[in-house]
This record gives sequence, structure tokens and C-alpha cells, in this order.
Amino acid sequence: MRFLSKQFIRWDDLDAFGHVNNAKYLTFVQEARIDMFWKSRVEKGLPPVFDDMVVARAEVDYKLPIYETNHDFDISIWVSKIGGAAFDLEYEISSKNGLHAHVKTVQVAVDLETKKSRRLREDERAILTSYLEE
Repeated sequence: MRFLSKQFIRWDDLDAFGHVNNAKYLTFVQEARIDMFWKSRVEKGLPPVFDDMVVARAEVDYKLPIYETNHDFDISIWVSKIGGAAFDLEYEISSKNGLHAHVKTVQVAVDLETKKSRRLREDERAILTSYLEE
């Protein structure tokens, strides 16, 4: 199963070339992750999860530039790998014009007191497994 997040392209997302700046794609997927693990869960009366994760790696494959502003676009998110303390998320950023980017991030769960990685808990694994696509 994939999580679907609606995002919005703002005027200030554009750069001097008239298309969405490359760095904004990471902001878009960050907002979609927050939607997946926080906002959508709170709206359902569930507690947020992964408030102690950090992004250890990010890769973006740009497919089709985004030139238009003031419209919604979709970000679908799924889990592609679950490790001991880390997990991989993949994203497709798309609109009515097609697939704009494929993004992959590696998240690591962190103990906020020690500032070191920690093992994923069973409840976290269950949530991640519900979105797992291999």
C-alpha cells in the first residue's frame, strides 16, 4: 500500500530558470513524510510516529520539470526496505503532466537522549510493514 500526499506548488518554489528549484523536491518529500507519519495519524486520532528520525541519505532522479505554480500535485510514498535501525522510503512526485521525480530517502531512528541510532520498535515495524513494497 502507498500513502498519498497532496502538496501545493507555490510561486517561491520556482528558480531563475522558471521551474521548481531542485532543492524544493526534498522539501516536498519532507512535507509528505510529515503528512504520512504525523498529520494524517493525528487526524485519525492516532499518535504521531517517528518524531525521532533523521534523514541519513537522499537521492533525487529528476524526470520532468515543473513549470506551473498554484496547483496541487501528488506524492506517493512507500517503504522499500526495513533494517534494524533504518528504513528506506521511496516517493513519486507526479501531476496531470506526468512523473516529475523519483526520490529515495534513508531514515534512521535516533535516541533523543544519546543522539545515537536506536533499534526500530515492533509497533514502528508494523506501521512500516503496512507500506512495504519490495
